[in-house]
Amino acid sequence: MMNFNRKTIVIIIVAALIGFGIWQGFLKKEKPSFTLAEVVRGNILQEVSETGQVKKGEEINISFKNAGKIEKIYVEVGDNVIAGQGLAKLDTGQLFIQLAESKAGLAIIEAGKKDAQISLESARQKLEDTIATANETIEKTYKDALSALDDSYLKIYNSFIFIDLLKGTYFERGDIESINIAENKETIERALNQAKFYIDKAKDSQSKEDIDTALLEAKEALLKIKKALENIRNIIEAGGYSEIVPIADKNTLDTHKSNINSAHSNIVSSQTDISLTKTTNATEINTARSQVSVLENQLQEGENSLYQAQINQARAQIQLLENQIEDATLKSPTRGQITKINKKVGEQSMPGDSIVSLLPLVPFTIEADIYEEDVVKINIDNPVDISLVAFPEQSFKGKIISIDPAEKLIEGVVYYEVSIAFEKLPEGVKPGMTTDVIIKTALKENVLIISEDAVQEKDGKQIVEVFKDGISEDREIEAGLFGSDGMVEVVSGLEEGEEVILY
Repeated sequence: MMNFNRKTIVIIIVAALIGFGIWQGFLKKEKPSFTLAEVVRGNILQEVSETGQVKKGEEINISFKNAGKIEKIYVEVGDNVIAGQGLAKLDTGQLFIQLAESKAGLAIIEAGKKDAQISLESARQKLEDTIATANETIEKTYKDALSALDDSYLKIYNSFIFIDLLKGTYFERGDIESINIAENKETIERALNQAKFYIDKAKDSQSKEDIDTALLEAKEALLKIKKALENIRNIIEAGGYSEIVPIADKNTLDTHKSNINSAHSNIVSSQTDISLTKTTNATEINTARSQVSVLENQLQEGENSLYQAQINQARAQIQLLENQIEDATLKSPTRGQITKINKKVGEQSMPGDSIVSLLPLVPFTIEADIYEEDVVKINIDNPVDISLVAFPEQSFKGKIISIDPAEKLIEGVVYYEVSIAFEKLPEGVKPGMTTDVIIKTALKENVLIISEDAVQEKDGKQIVEVFKDGISEDREIEAGLFGSDGMVEVVSGLEEGEEVILY
């Protein structure tokens, strides 16, 4: 059995601690220190909860939501009215003009979207055609390059055959001229073999890379041969061979020099054509692809697309105008009797001005004081869930029938009194009974929603932090309805399925 002294044990403990520290600091993968939530579709409900008190039905003052000139008054003092009956109407001529303009604007945007979709299909087809044409063009350019390579090899080969014949005929004396001619002949032969190797490889593979390489090697070989032919021509003229080599052979040599120069020019021209074709093709393809990308971005799916944002805005404006037209007719919130007419036809009405006074026929209503930040969410006819302390096992339905425009100060806080009518009066209800009311102020279905904990205010903008591929980024959103369950509607700025960081 192995024995350890105290020093050994200390060393082992220290090593273990160091190892643990390394694992903690470098190897252990820490989990993200934040919580993520997915952007989903769902329903969002906004509610206002408050306590109220049952009171005997009292006269209520009814007013328009919006300002305008009174066009008609449909009732007189003493008339009995039912819930939903029209009492008065504002002039809506200008609203109908704005509505027609907004609908026309929406039609233009939708037509623009349709045209953009047609343009996108055309742009995609153009991109396909451009790519096909580019492929055909570059293939032809490389085919022409192979022809130039074949031609250059033939000219190199013919030059070599002639120089070999010239050497064997006139330069076998062992003098310095013959030695120089032999060296230049060997240069031409090596260049011939060099060019043949790469040209054969390019012809066999037909690959663009091999053709490019063959062009480079052929150009280099032709330059070497061009120099060798010039050397041979100078040797003939400089030595005593000027009279030995006949003019016909000199002329043939000059012809081969010219052919090599021509072949070199053709190879350079092929390289230039290939480079220019590639550049032109890339430019045309990028231009076509850019046009497709622009149109795709405009027509992308989701709430963030350019056209969809414009369509949503136009539809929202139409909805607003239609609501204003609907609200331009003042309706009775409940059954009752007209006790006062407070305005005349042709007079201007402001929000909160009492137009008609009504005494409800129902014997009881519920009065509730609503905090100033909540009262702006409430409208006449909002449905209400009612619970009475005296009837703990039951729930009743009602609706808002009036909102007092005058504020009430309760312990220094501003409230506004609202009246709620029972849809069906419970038996045994009495004045003064305490109620709990939940006013359903708004409901939106199948909209994008996220937790309120993801939304921050920065420089007057609503910002969320989107987490994607291990990276987070700030993104501005447009928030819509804030629900009572801590969720908020996202009008624009996010897509379904994205993840945001909660705070």
